[in-house]
Order: sequence, then C-alpha cells, then structure tokens
Amino acid sequence: MAYHSTSDNRSAIQSRLHKSGAVLPSSAAPTLCGTGCTSNGQFQFGGLSELEMMRASGETGRMSQRRLITRTLRAARRAAFLGLLLWLLPLLVFADSASFRFAWLSDTHVGSGSAEQDLRAAVRDINSLTGLSFVVLSGDVTEYGSREQLRLAKDLLDGLKIPSHVIPGNHDTKWSESGATDFARLWKEDRFVFEQDGFRFIGIHQGPLMKMGDGYWAPQDVRWLEETLKKLPDPNQPIIFVTHYPIDDGIANWYVVLDLLKKYNTQAILCGHGHANHAYVFEGVPGAMGRSNLRVRAPVGGYNLVEVKDGTMTISERGTGQETKPPWHTIVLKKHDYAGDTNHYPRPDFSVNTRYPNVRTLWTFDTGYTIASTPGIWKDLAIIGDASGKVYAISLKSGKVQWTFSAKNAVYSTPDVSGDLAVFASADGNIYALKAANGKEAWHYTTDRPIVASPRIADGVVFVGSSEGSFRALELATGKLVWEFDGLAGFVETKPLVYDGKVIFGAWDQNLYALDAKTGKLAWKWKGDKPGTMYSPAACWPIAASGKIFIAAPDRMLTALDARTGEQLWRTGAYVVRESIGLSQDQTRFYVRTMNDFCYAFSTSATHPDKVWELNAGFGYDINSAMLIEKDGVVFYGTKNDLLIALDAKTGTLKWEHKLGVGVMNTVVPLSSTQVLTTDFDGKVALVEAKP
Repeated sequence: MAYHSTSDNRSAIQSRLHKSGAVLPSSAAPTLCGTGCTSNGQFQFGGLSELEMMRASGETGRMSQRRLITRTLRAARRAAFLGLLLWLLPLLVFADSASFRFAWLSDTHVGSGSAEQDLRAAVRDINSLTGLSFVVLSGDVTEYGSREQLRLAKDLLDGLKIPSHVIPGNHDTKWSESGATDFARLWKEDRFVFEQDGFRFIGIHQGPLMKMGDGYWAPQDVRWLEETLKKLPDPNQPIIFVTHYPIDDGIANWYVVLDLLKKYNTQAILCGHGHANHAYVFEGVPGAMGRSNLRVRAPVGGYNLVEVKDGTMTISERGTGQETKPPWHTIVLKKHDYAGDTNHYPRPDFSVNTRYPNVRTLWTFDTGYTIASTPGIWKDLAIIGDASGKVYAISLKSGKVQWTFSAKNAVYSTPDVSGDLAVFASADGNIYALKAANGKEAWHYTTDRPIVASPRIADGVVFVGSSEGSFRALELATGKLVWEFDGLAGFVETKPLVYDGKVIFGAWDQNLYALDAKTGKLAWKWKGDKPGTMYSPAACWPIAASGKIFIAAPDRMLTALDARTGEQLWRTGAYVVRESIGLSQDQTRFYVRTMNDFCYAFSTSATHPDKVWELNAGFGYDINSAMLIEKDGVVFYGTKNDLLIALDAKTGTLKWEHKLGVGVMNTVVPLSSTQVLTTDFDGKVALVEAKP
C-alpha cells in the first residue's frame, strides 16, 4: 500500500471527531489508560471525566438526563478510540507501507587489487537474487577517480538487472584527474533522489574535492538538498539518506546537513568509508555504516541486503555467492521528535577570534560554489574561479565583482597573471587567457581531457600540466604551442616552478620532473623510496634556492634535490610533513607545516636539514595541501578547518590567528604584512586585516 502522510490522517481523524459531536481541544491529547479510562475507571476525554460530563448534563433542559448521559458516553468512547488511533498513527503509517528490499554496496575501489573481480562477482550475485528493487552504492566507487577506472566501474554496474543509484566518495574526488567532473559525466549526476514505496531516498557526497582534508558538504550540494527537501509532496514523508562519510566531525561542516535532515522525517542514514558494518546514531538520527565490497583477506567480497518491512529496516551481510547472514542491525521506523531533543551537541568553536580583536574581515564575497584554488592578482583585482565554471574579477578595495567569465565546466586552476593577461585552465579541457582588465577572452587552447593543473608564466611562456599525460609550453601572447612533453603516467595538479632554466613539477605517477624550459626535453626526474601513487609529490608547489629544489610529499618526507642534476642531497622523515611548504622572500629560509601542530623553518643553504626555528602553533591534526607564503616579514598559512595563522618569519613567533569558517582554506595571497586574501571550500573570498 502507498504511504499516507501523518498530517493527512490526523486531519481526517479530527474531521470524523467533529462529525461525531465530540470536542477535542487543540491543546489537549486524549489521556488514555488502556481503553481510555481514568484510574478510577471513568472515561476521560479532553480533560473532562465521565462524572464531570454527567454534571454538565444538568445544564440542558431540552432532553432527559439519561439520554444526554448516554449520548455523551458514546461520544467519549468514540473519541477515545479515535484518539488512540491518532496516538498510534506514526507507527501505523510505516506498518501500512509496502515492504521492499535492496542491495547496498559500498567502497568498491575499482582499480585496486581484486576490486574489479569483487564488483563483477557482486553484480552477478545480485542478479541471481529475487525480490530486490534497486541497488545503492555509498561512495569510493574507484581507487583514484580516473576516467579509465570510472568507465570500468560504470560498465560493471550497468550489468545490474535492477536500477542502481551511485554517489562518489573521497577516493573518487580527492585524486580525480577531472576534478570529479568525469563522475557526473558518466552517471549524469553525482547525487540522487528517488522514491520507493513512499520512502524518499536522497544521496549526496562530501568530497573532499582535490584537497586533503575533512569531508565537506559543498555549498551547491547543500543548496540542492534544501530545494529537494522543500519539494517533498509531504514534509512528513520518510527519508533514507545515503552518503559516504559518517555524519560526524570527520566532515568539517557535518552539522549543516544533519541539522537540515532533522527538520524532516529522516528515518536512517546509510554511509560507507569505514569498510566495516557498524551501527550509528548521529545526534539522535539512526544510521549504519556498510562494509566494503572488497574481499581483503577473505575468499570473497560482500555487501549488505536491506529490508524495509513491518515498521523496521533490517540490514544483513551477504558474502558474495554465499548464504545471507542473519540481520546485524535493525532500525525501527517511526516519527522522531528531533525538535524535542534537549541534548547539546558540539559545534565548531570560533572563540579564537576573541583573542585577537585587532584582526577583522574587511569584506567577503560568496560565489555559492566550491573554490579549490588561489586568486591571481592584477592591479586592484583578484581573479578566481569556482566549481560552476564562473571566473570572477573582484575589487580588492570593495569586494565587488568587476567582471565575470564563464567556462564550460569547473575551474579549479589557480590563475597566473603576466602583463595584461590572466591564464588558467578548466575542467572543460581548455586553457584560457583573458584580458585582465575586462575578462574578454584573448585565446584558448583545447586539450582532450579536463584540466585541474595551475599554470606558471615565465619569460612570455605559459607552462601548464594536464590530465592526459602531457605537459605543455604555450606562447603567452597567442596561445600557440611551443612544445609538449608526453612522458607522464599520471595527471598534473600542481603549479610548476621555473628555476635554473628548467620547469619543475610533480605528477600523480610518483615522479618529480625537470624539463628544459626552452625545449621541453627531460633534464631529470626523481622518485621517492616509498612506492605508491598516493605518495606522489604532486600537490606540493616545489620551491628552490641555493641551487636546491625542496619538496614535501604525502610520504611524510622532506627532500632536497640538486637543481641541476636531480641528485638527492638529503631526505628526512623526522618532521612528519605533508605537501605544505613555502620560501622566504629573501630565499634564506623555507617553511613547512607538519601534520600535528608544528611549523618549522629551515636554512636553504645548509647541506642537511638545518632547523632555524620551530613553533607549536596548536592547530591540531592538519593535512591541508595549502602552501606557506611570506610577505613583508610575516608567514601566512590556512588550515584544513579555515584557520588563518600569521607567524613572524624570522623567529616563528605566533602573531595572530583568525577563523573564517570550518572547511579547507586554499593557499592564501598576502597583500602586505597586515592584509591577506583568502578563499575556501565554502565558496567564499575574503580580505582579512590585522591592525597594528
């Protein structure tokens, strides 16, 4: 049977009560003891006992006392019975719903180990079962989010004989050569909404996009969710929410979606990410984490079967091709009183801003879409793109938009500016040069795949990587190809370094490359001693001084190389660094951020890692890939949770901190020692000032 709304049923019952002659005060619900009687056996309704009704009967002179009492008791009994139905209605709503079953896959990681075989077997096994209505897959569909892995996963899932509903996970978005745009191309969407037997299923992901950091609900996805919930045919329709991360502080803005879901009739949250079955309660909302489809050390992989029946949702694990196990978790489906929850749940703390009252935000511009890059500066303009593909030129003085340009897909590339041209790349596969004064296109260069790399301009040449195994040099004035190096086995994300006649960059193929800047020929390449694509020195912006190249990679190692030959001069894991690095303006020091609390400065001239200063900045665990930037004696850095830190460049002393939000802060642009331009995952551009 179809789902019926609580409000509709309540209105119908109240109408029947009115027609029966009974009066139900809006502020009073039936007081029931078994069949609707008081402790002394008298019927009670709306606060009036049987005795009180009998006394009231003396107020009428047009009918006999006996007749009035009889009619009153009948009305009371009828009202009590209907009141009982009203009280039980939330349970009856779910009991009335038709039962259905579905398969729940998660963390298939196609492209790793036995993942392809495990998913192929799961599809075959699901097709052999009867009575399933659909399949959901709660993220980490692939290992790296490459086009080849996504296509393979899509081909395998297309073998299902029943509908499938799929969202990406962090493995599909963080290491994505397309900025996660290929996922939406293949599946048409990277979120879903559909109805099954009166239940509304909604699925969205939380990245993170192109950066190491916590999960983060993108502003455009939150907006979509708000609109989707507002369009529900009935606000009391039961909701099953599917996502990848557990909805806790592993998502930087977890509360944004959780608070929204608690305004509606959310019955359960299904997530993945942890690779194991686990029961959850997310601030009062029932939930469950599903196992990975990977076999790991078992002979076969597996997944979960979910059944909605008789007011419950039961979840049972099934080894692929084996007997389904008894349910490991049951969720009672009922109308929750989330609004009546008096618990005080933790929320992000912005009290740090009270410690530095001299620091303030001068202006903020909200694009409404994820920003995963750093602005380029031209005169009084900050030029920045976002996930919608729109590029803005914003006045540094007022924060007002001066012009816009629309690419055909997301812009996650940090622009570089030279002369009167601003150059950036887009996930639409083009490299664009715009006139910085008005945003008019000067030229574009088209490639075969989405680009997430950032360009570097030097001596009238644009150097930029791509996602198709190539690195190019283009004429700044015309966009014509100067040379192309096609020896890469992974995509390029970084902003390259031009130093000592070479262009130096990392790729997601474990290598750091040095190409001759004039010819594009390989001068040298270097590979670390820890194997694995995820350890590639690909997100770090390399720096150079004193004839050395310095990098910090995901392998937690800090490395110095000879700029001329690529020879490894020294390498240390003593400081547990990850990707974030920066050079002093006088090139005598370089700075790194560790994964826990500390920042360090090292000498660029020493033949070993010679520490100049250290600071326990107290920012906690941090894996953001933002760089450290010095301006006029102050080092600036933004954390994965939108905390802006300012340090004295010579001593490492903490000057001030300012928290702007909760998500990833991209590499900042200091305009002076007291003014800093920031961007973050929430789509905001802000100018922060510290008064002396």
